[in-house]
Amino acid sequence: MPNPNTITRREILRTAAFGAFSLPLLGSIGRAAAAPSAPLAPVRPERLRLGVASYSLRNLSLDDAIATVKTLRVSNIALFKNHCAWETASVAECRAVGEKLKAAGLALTGSGVVNLPNDEAKCRQAFENVKAAGMSTMVCKPDIAALPLVEKLVKEFDQKLAIHNHGPEDKVYPTPEVAWNAIKSLDARIGLCIDVGHTARFGDDAAASIKKYAARLYDVHMKDSVAVVGAQKDVPIEVGAGRLDVRGMLRALIDVNYKGVVAFEYEKVAGNPVTGLAESVGYVRGMLAGMS
Repeated sequence: MPNPNTITRREILRTAAFGAFSLPLLGSIGRAAAAPSAPLAPVRPERLRLGVASYSLRNLSLDDAIATVKTLRVSNIALFKNHCAWETASVAECRAVGEKLKAAGLALTGSGVVNLPNDEAKCRQAFENVKAAGMSTMVCKPDIAALPLVEKLVKEFDQKLAIHNHGPEDKVYPTPEVAWNAIKSLDARIGLCIDVGHTARFGDDAAASIKKYAARLYDVHMKDSVAVVGAQKDVPIEVGAGRLDVRGMLRALIDVNYKGVVAFEYEKVAGNPVTGLAESVGYVRGMLAGMS
């Protein structure tokens, strides 16, 4: 089956709003993060809210991750535990991180996957931490037995959650459908974070899942992969260079009038993550610009 992204990839990258090689060297990124920040101006009005999951930049410091996201001219960030340990940090530490992001002109829209065990003290700590930081949606993985407790805390903290699916090797939430069946009777603030790569690797249609669960789709992890269906390990690659139907997923998000963030989660190990992330963002921007 031909790759649905290959035909227009070169043209899209040629006209993309951001080129991979226009990024500054990492040596200067930390200094940029510390500088006073004006509100970020998007390259052009965008049809979807783009963001970055900082797992993409997990080997960088928080300051360098912030500066990279700003250089991409993206204003939304979801923080991985390397940049803020949501499960174990203090409220004061998390509040300080939230204030740092706000000062940099970034909105804290999500997290790396926060584990929520059936333990009220541990769950409450995570809820207190994300609330202190001003996070709009906690991306998480609750134990099935913890769901009644989690629902209670959602109501108490008025906190939106998005349960993340992790593909064939995930024994709890492998697909959006499994996550949906676990939470559909719970408070509407508990929804889904559809990871499009893991969804496709399981063998499900990510675009169809976006449409089916649109009413409680609160986050999307955007990526691409060359892994085959059923693979127990992902093989990530720059968005547009893999097997996923990126155009179909973007069209589905537009069709359902998705208001959440499309967070790029670039997981490829080899090479410079900043360059690969920039190429991925530029590819999606170019494709969105060309869609009617």
